[in-house]
Amino acid sequence: MTSHQLVFFLGPFTIGASMNMWGIHNDTLTDELVDRSFVSIGWDDIPDLRTVQGGREGIKRALFAANPDAKPQSVAGQAGVLYRFSTDIAIGDIVVAPYKPDSTVNIGVVAGDYYFEQNAPTHKHRLPVDWKRVGLSRTVFTQSALYEIGSFITVFQIRKHSAEFIAALNSTDGSIDVVAENIDEVLEKTDEALANDEPRASRIERHTRDFILECLHRRINHKDFEDFTASLLRALGYEARVTQYSQDGGVDVIAHRDPLGVEPPQIKVQCKHRVATIGAPEVQQLVGTQGSGELSLFVTLGNYSRDAQAIERQRPGLRLLTGEDLVSLTVDNYAKLPEKWRSLIPLTSLLVVADSAEL
Repeated sequence: MTSHQLVFFLGPFTIGASMNMWGIHNDTLTDELVDRSFVSIGWDDIPDLRTVQGGREGIKRALFAANPDAKPQSVAGQAGVLYRFSTDIAIGDIVVAPYKPDSTVNIGVVAGDYYFEQNAPTHKHRLPVDWKRVGLSRTVFTQSALYEIGSFITVFQIRKHSAEFIAALNSTDGSIDVVAENIDEVLEKTDEALANDEPRASRIERHTRDFILECLHRRINHKDFEDFTASLLRALGYEARVTQYSQDGGVDVIAHRDPLGVEPPQIKVQCKHRVATIGAPEVQQLVGTQGSGELSLFVTLGNYSRDAQAIERQRPGLRLLTGEDLVSLTVDNYAKLPEKWRSLIPLTSLLVVADSAEL
């Protein structure tokens, strides 16, 4: 799914009186969600919800039958999710689906009724979706909107920041910049309140990761991004220097293990300070600079197309780092970064409520 290509939707799209916008989390399935046009949730030990009698109470009974030791409060919450997914979500409703593997956002319109995919190995409870925008960078949305769709609940209604997601749907040009501009225009005309949901661990972690990505995207330029990449490599234990010439053949940073930089392998690094998808031609340009015994590293704030990922699989010594990879390395090596970067991305450690906590 990291190869998402934006599908144009020519709108204008608005939420009518009978139309709702839903957030749906799925951390299990990957490419098939877009390739086969559906959203899904787990609870595979619960049968086809169309066969469960008694509405929400009937779903509770089915949940207790599957897990007799479950706490009533937990079962009530789960029953609510299953009921909303199978009954409340209607054809024509909008679905906003954060995609965890590459931390992008997909937006679509519900295209049919709930169904139960009996032969699926997992996530049998499904809804058909006509995807309109896929692979949207989280950086185009406000932090408060991202916080709302980071809800701890699997299926939830989006109320406070729906205008941002409608603006993304109505972008006649699928480029990241145009989508961001459309959202900015909408925000100038609205006064959207901050989401106020429980600040559990996963939501705070996601908020922190979004903040890091936003800092790297908005607060520095391409030259700074090269410097940051070199600093991060040094924090990882490499010697690294930024190349000083402009016609560098796609090489922005040179890294190596030995202090003098004369022992193999040498690592050639290309940096792209943008959140859009990187295609195969750009990756191939870096591969073309890779000599015998050398390694190459592509670093971006966005993701890579399937063709680009195919090159990585076929090319020994090539590694493609996404924006999420970069954020993870930043978090893991934050204390080793120079003060310059820690001031740009101010973080602190704290204890937070675990996702598994039941209050």
